[in-house]
Amino acid sequence: MNLLERWDASGALRRTALTGGASGLLAGAVFWWTIQSQGMTSTTTGLLGSSMSGGWIVLHLVASAAAGAVLGTIWRHHSTRYAATVSGGLLFGLLWWIAGPLTFGPLVRGDGTEWSILQGQEAFPSLIGHLLYGGLAAIGFLGMTAANRRLRPVAEPAEAVPAGPKSRVVIVGGGFGGVGAAQRLEQLPSRGAGLETSLVSQSNYMLFTPMLAEVASSALDAQHISAPVRAVCPNTQFHRADVESIDAERRVVRVRTDPSAPIDELPYDQLVLALGSVPSYHGLPGLEEHSFSLKSLADATRLRNHVISLLERADLEIGEVDRRRLLTFVVVGGGFAGTEVIAELLDLVRSVARYYQNIHPDELRFVLVHSRDRILPELSPGLGGYALNKLRQRGIEFILNERLAGADSEGISLQSGARVETRTLVWTAGNQPNPLLATVPCEKSRGGAVLVDGTLRVRGMADTWAVGDCAQIPDPDNEGKFYPPTAQHALREGKHVAENIAAVLEGGTPKQFRFRAIGLLVALGHLTGVAEIRGLRFSGLIAWLMWRTIYLSKLPGTERKVRVALDWGLDLIFPRDIVVTSASTESRVDGAPRAAPAGPPARAEGDD
Repeated sequence: MNLLERWDASGALRRTALTGGASGLLAGAVFWWTIQSQGMTSTTTGLLGSSMSGGWIVLHLVASAAAGAVLGTIWRHHSTRYAATVSGGLLFGLLWWIAGPLTFGPLVRGDGTEWSILQGQEAFPSLIGHLLYGGLAAIGFLGMTAANRRLRPVAEPAEAVPAGPKSRVVIVGGGFGGVGAAQRLEQLPSRGAGLETSLVSQSNYMLFTPMLAEVASSALDAQHISAPVRAVCPNTQFHRADVESIDAERRVVRVRTDPSAPIDELPYDQLVLALGSVPSYHGLPGLEEHSFSLKSLADATRLRNHVISLLERADLEIGEVDRRRLLTFVVVGGGFAGTEVIAELLDLVRSVARYYQNIHPDELRFVLVHSRDRILPELSPGLGGYALNKLRQRGIEFILNERLAGADSEGISLQSGARVETRTLVWTAGNQPNPLLATVPCEKSRGGAVLVDGTLRVRGMADTWAVGDCAQIPDPDNEGKFYPPTAQHALREGKHVAENIAAVLEGGTPKQFRFRAIGLLVALGHLTGVAEIRGLRFSGLIAWLMWRTIYLSKLPGTERKVRVALDWGLDLIFPRDIVVTSASTESRVDGAPRAAPAGPPARAEGDD
């Protein structure tokens, strides 16, 4: 970029910032007028969680203009997407209400950092004002931008699309890795140079797996953490189908849209494997038939319905042995998924306990079984110990240095010979690459993962790439080690493989993948969490806020962000929902094993 282009770019940035600042100032003035007309200037209604009288009015207007300028620089990238911009403004207003009147205001007044119902009631009247500010700031920015474009139209040169056959890229898997690759391919100039991208997945949505445990605990609605693939990848040809096999010799992916439908073939020039992982039960007797996994929305919804059904039955059960089984909840696996699940199950049951008058709190038992001497081994010992102590204080029982031996309809057996009677067993202690990879003739690890080189290309296959949980990717900065199967890695692997595919198609050389994990976040429920960001360690309320803020920002789609933020806000005020949303025919309430899933999902989850 030459000097003139830089000057033009900086001028455009200044104009959008000024436009945003003007719209923010106008919205802040309307906010102040609304509060003034309602006679609420002496309450904690301002954007900063302060009063709206005296010198605070000036600070309120300055903050309004500054926030508008920041929002303007963000909105400039999609200033023609009206619904997204307005919903983003409403989300900003909601988050500012949480950060201002609910958090910053009490700190200024010396009321402490713990939220309370009383503080929420005092600050609630300003919620409408904050939402009004966010919405008006967005509408004002859109209006001013549209007026500026009418007065100063700018003609953009059309991109020439060269004629010729298109290169076909097929992505198998609709998780973080697959969707990340499709999105990046849509953004690259090579898309206009004859690139045709297709994505195949069993589900028509991308699941945001870090929030899956909260769906199982009824804190979030299932649809709110899933974004339609067609919406997040609008220029990618999407196929909702099961992948039957991959014919590498003929370069086709064989898919079936329905069990009774004929097999279709998708030809490809470049193939991206992003199939993710499925639960591994290690051949333990009865485990697959009598446990719940947590890899999909269906798994989370099934577990939620099962737990509520058990409470319904326990409220009427008079037999002591059966009541003990019904009210004991066991999770096996002390990693991120297992720790968050046991914490969320505890929050769910305690939140709805008021509805079950015949269940005494002392009858409830929550157990986590882990094969090591501490939970969360991915974190530092200090944070792992903090999480263990916090969860123990809340009433969770830990069985450490112990392995599962088997399971049946009435409980689990441990290798030490001990037994825990339960009707709820959640298995999070093992995953394996998707079995579909067996149809790909390539090198694999002992666990079945595809072996790739540093550029994410499958060894020995020039036209095939692999990302996410299904691939074993070498870490160049840690010789002999591999990148972990996490969402943040899968997403960046997908984007990197897209850039490498574009480079290869243009006659260039693919680059080596390098990524240093930004951090690790774990929610422990009850406004508590632990986090490790670039070597810095956080715990308690601040880590919990970081977990929610960071993951909310990563959630795809503004609409989903708004819905999740509203769910969280309501969860602070109201108890969890106890409506059983299905007949729960797979529940183990009657002691029968639940049905096994029909087949492995063709998507990359990356949630561990």
